Parts: sequence; C-alpha cells; structure tokens
Amino acid sequence: MKIVSDILEQRVSTAMAIVSGRDDCTAIVKASADLKFGDYQANGVMALAKQLKTNPRKLAEDVVNKLDIDDICEPPEVAGPGFINLRLKPEFLADCLLEIKDDRNRRGVEPIAKPENIVVDFSGPNIAKQMHVGHLRSSIIGDCICRTLEFLGHNVIRQNHIGDWGTQFGMLVQYLFEQAGSAKEDHKKIETIHISDLEEFYRKAKSEFDNDTSFQQQARQRVVELHNHSKELTLEIWHHIVDESRKHYQPIYDILAVNLNAKAERGESFYSDMLADVVEQLKNKDLATESDGAICVFSEGFKNKEGEPLPLIVQKTDGAFLYATTDLAAIRYRVDKLKADKIIYVTDSRQSLHFEMVFA
Repeated sequence: MKIVSDILEQRVSTAMAIVSGRDDCTAIVKASADLKFGDYQANGVMALAKQLKTNPRKLAEDVVNKLDIDDICEPPEVAGPGFINLRLKPEFLADCLLEIKDDRNRRGVEPIAKPENIVVDFSGPNIAKQMHVGHLRSSIIGDCICRTLEFLGHNVIRQNHIGDWGTQFGMLVQYLFEQAGSAKEDHKKIETIHISDLEEFYRKAKSEFDNDTSFQQQARQRVVELHNHSKELTLEIWHHIVDESRKHYQPIYDILAVNLNAKAERGESFYSDMLADVVEQLKNKDLATESDGAICVFSEGFKNKEGEPLPLIVQKTDGAFLYATTDLAAIRYRVDKLKADKIIYVTDSRQSLHFEMVFA
C-alpha cells in the first residue's frame, strides 16, 4: 500500500504538469495543520506560478480542473493565494483499512525501496556487574528499533558493546585466581568456580584492591598480561569471568525476547588491538595533539565551564586508552568492515556529551 500523501503528490504534480507544460512540477503535499481545511494541502502551485509569472489562484483553479482524484478525495478546494485543500473520502479510508486488515503479514506497509546496512548499538552491560534499569531500557528500545528496521526490509546488525575490558579486569582476574586456591594452575578447575552473585564478587575484589598493596600490584600485572595477551592463564580466567557474567544477563535477554546473544557481542575487548592505530591515525591527520602528556582531540564547539577548549582524551599520560578510543575504533570497524550506512546508538542521555564529542 502506497502512502496516501505520495499518491496525492503524484496526482497533483501530474495535473500541474498538464496545465503548465513543464515536467519538473512538485505539488508539495503535506498534512493540513488545521483539519477544517481538509486532511492534506498542496502548496506547490504558488512556486510554479512565480516561475510562470501568472496568477497563483487562477493557476490553482486550472490545476484542480485537470486533477484526477475523484477515487480518493472529495471535490478539492482552492484557498488563499493558491493552496489546494484535499479531503479524503470516507469510503477510500474504509477500503484502506480493510486492505490493512486483510494483509496479515505486512499490514499495508511496503518494504523499503533501497535497503541499507544499519548497525544498532544497544544494551551494553558491564561484565561482573548486574544489569541496571538503564541497560534494560536500552535493550528494549534498541530491540524495538531493530524490529522496525528489519520489518521495513533493512539489513540490521545488532551490536552489544559490553564493558569487558579495562583496569578493573586485572582486579577481577586476580581475585578469582586467589579464590581458586590449589586449583590456580589448573584451567579446568578454575572453570568449575561459579560466580553466583556478581555484585558481591565485584565488591570483594574492589575491597582487596583498595586495601591490599600486594593484591593491587598483582592486579596491575594482570592488566599488563591481558593487554599484551602474554599469559594464557590470565586470559583463561578473564574468559571465565565473561562467560559467568553472560549466564546472568543472557536469561534476562531471553525473557525480554530482545534477540541478543553472544554472536551480537562486540565488547571493548574486541577493539583492544585497534586502539594504538586509532591514536596514530588521529596524530597523522593532525586531529590529535599532546596536552599535559595526554593525547587529545579538540573539536570546535566544545568548552568547559571556564570557557576553555574541552578535550576528548584518547590516550592518557601513562599510555592507557579510554572509552573514547574504543568508541572511535568501533565506528571505524562498523563503517569499514560491517559496511554500515547508518549507526544508531541507544544509550543513557547522560552520555550525550561524550558521544557528541566522539562523533565530532
């Protein structure tokens, strides 16, 4: 079923072409702002009259006389300096509704003429933490957007940008390592340790990190091992923590039926090997500069409370990368590898400034 305004625009444009002898006429049909003037209004006659240097109201009357629209509308009316008011016939509306009713699969909605690759970034829970209402909201809204786009015929690529990388994972890996006791070097035994309470697990690991200097040093070494992929056991424990966390959030996805699973996950860890190149490219393109030892991007239009340029930091003074670096790597991957025509982010509004700066 074609959109009513498109049908009307085509019919009125044809009548304008007959009257004017031109083939570039545009009716500009829009829904009426006030229903007392009808359901739709064609506004293109006045622009055409200006081009033809003729009276717009007279031109509108001539267009109406040539307008083949009896199957859709009541007799059209010319108003003001050349508006054409259009009111739909009740029987036409009834036929449309019956057609929609009988079309059980598509409900009268035609597939999109030019399907696009559209990446939708949504949900994004953090490993070793319970999902909160923001993640649930993002999951539900994101899935609704995906389903709508898929129904229209687009190729939708769901991307769950989970928080599974960073400094805190050295802390979590070391804590689970110590909990394994005599099983420390036995990969299979470590895999038998289940994390029944994610929040409690995270809280205890954080407490150890804050209060035990030795634990803190070992945790930092775990971060180095993770980032360098230098120790198999460290990576095994990290994978186990991620898998255990998935056992907590995947059942929630299943209950919500939001069509998210491990295949849709592209967490922060996925982009870890791309971050150094992102920074290098920004520097090579003179988009990133050093500021107080950190590598920053200063985009126009972003200032702090003091009115000074606000930086998007992509590499800290100690060489570590940040969320912004990962988000930039994700954009590059989605455009270059997934061939995205559009990317939609469903995230907390409190992150709006961050993403505005990343997109800039």
